[in-house]
Amino acid sequence: MVVSSRSIRIGSRKSQLALVQTYWIQKELQNHYPDRQFEVETMSTQGDIILDVALAKIGDKGLFTKELEVAMLENQVDFAVHSLKDLPTNLPEGLMLGCVTERVNPADALVVHEKHRDKQLDTLPEGAVIGTSSLRRLAQLRHHFPHLTFKDVRGNVNTRLAKLDAGDYDGIILAVAGLQRLDMSDRIHQVIPDEISLHAVGQGALGIECRIGDQEVLELLKALEHETTRDRCYAERAFLRELEGGCQVPIGVNTAIEGDILSLTGMVASLDGQKLLKDNISGPRTTAEALGRELATRLRDAGAGEILGEIFAQIQRG
Repeated sequence: MVVSSRSIRIGSRKSQLALVQTYWIQKELQNHYPDRQFEVETMSTQGDIILDVALAKIGDKGLFTKELEVAMLENQVDFAVHSLKDLPTNLPEGLMLGCVTERVNPADALVVHEKHRDKQLDTLPEGAVIGTSSLRRLAQLRHHFPHLTFKDVRGNVNTRLAKLDAGDYDGIILAVAGLQRLDMSDRIHQVIPDEISLHAVGQGALGIECRIGDQEVLELLKALEHETTRDRCYAERAFLRELEGGCQVPIGVNTAIEGDILSLTGMVASLDGQKLLKDNISGPRTTAEALGRELATRLRDAGAGEILGEIFAQIQRG
């Protein structure tokens, strides 16, 4: 039972999507606790500031979270709202994943320039330029569509769409969830099926990071926890953590829960898309993290370790 009346400070990035997500969390908490006060405090992260370099080249661990985590550890904010796919699987000492909200569609989406409205990924012309800043998307799409050309694209959703509309790209790949949350579902040209592109770990869900031992905040966050999404994402994050990959390596997942059984599919690919390993596992949802670790071990034994080692070496060489 939460009895304190202190104002709760919510940390958020300044991007439009981050603010939409954070204000949604604020509204939900306010509805559950009308007598409490929830304030939003914004800040820029390294990932928001450095926009002229590919994500993989500037490091991925904590790229969109570090400044928010420092603020929590210094008691400037009480918790931070993240797109769960941006939250590293290993958190700083003193912090924890306190809540996972209900997931919206975790799939990737193709958004095309108006001249390609009658096309989809498999019918775009030879050499069509597709923008993505995700190595996961890049590797899978190269594997399935070697006739396409891929080019890095950075910036927030509006910036990327503006570059597309200006003709810099024939199409770009974005998360369905982000477009839906920004009321831009009309820009979704094709929802890319799992058979082509497994989604990022945690994609479509929000993760709320807070201080370990802050029982007041943890009690408040229980109102927003979605247990099915939580178990799915715990399995996905354990899979990624075991493979020691950050968000900028070609690792994709898909999960489902039927009754008490959780199914997890995992994928590791080389940057050129030539090598792609995929496997799946099922078991009790109560063992979500163990299932993730076991699937990672299977893929590592099948050659994923060598693929990831080559990728890390390539990134370090620049």
